[in-house]
Order: sequence, then C-alpha cells, then structure tokens
Amino acid sequence: MKRIVYILLMVAIVSLGLASRRVAWLPVGCGDALWAMMMYCLWRIAFVRRTLRWIALCSLSTCYAVELSQLIRWPWLVSFRSTTVGHLLLGQGFLWTDLVAYTAGILIIYLLTHCVAELLWLRRSE
Repeated sequence: MKRIVYILLMVAIVSLGLASRRVAWLPVGCGDALWAMMMYCLWRIAFVRRTLRWIALCSLSTCYAVELSQLIRWPWLVSFRSTTVGHLLLGQGFLWTDLVAYTAGILIIYLLTHCVAELLWLRRSE
C-alpha cells in the first residue's frame, strides 16, 4: 500500500514539476526542489521498509551526485543531457543554488511524510 501512495505522490510531484516550467511566478528553484522530492519518492518506492531518515539521506546524496556529475564533460554525457529526457534526469549545468533547492525539497518532503506517519501511528494506537 505504501508503494502505491508514493507512486501517486510521485506522479503528482512530476506533474507539478513539469507545470512549474510554464508558470512564470514560481521561483526558479521550485523545479529543482520538486525534482529532489521525486527522487525521495523513488527511493521510498524501492526501499519501503527503510526509515524515512535513511530515504532522505539517500535521495539527497543522489541529488548531490547528479548535480556534481554536471561538472563532467564527457561528449556522450553532454550529448545525452542535450536531449529532453537527459535534461530532465541529469540537468545541464552545475549550480550551487541547485544544491540548496535539493536540500529544501528533501527537507520539506521528509517533514511532510514524517508528520503524516506520526499522525497515522497515533491514530492506530488509539
């Protein structure tokens, strides 16, 4: 059941992320924060029994690794990044501000999922 919830959450986040590229009033880092939230959902879907803290650390590490990989200029990797899929998955150029946006996105989704998990746990114990 948890996987289905996170799959649906991920679909909603991806939809918001794609829409954020067309909405001018949203801050630039919003899309990056949503991308990090999507990464959190992917890790949670794959490792549903792990703690939320572990999921947050793994997803943040993945986001940082992808951002740092943008410093690598191998021709085949640059070519892949120039495609739509490559751009959406790996980005284009390294920015320190992206690391801040990833951290904010992971923190937000971690706190949300942690609070929801606490509320559900409290309901079950009553």
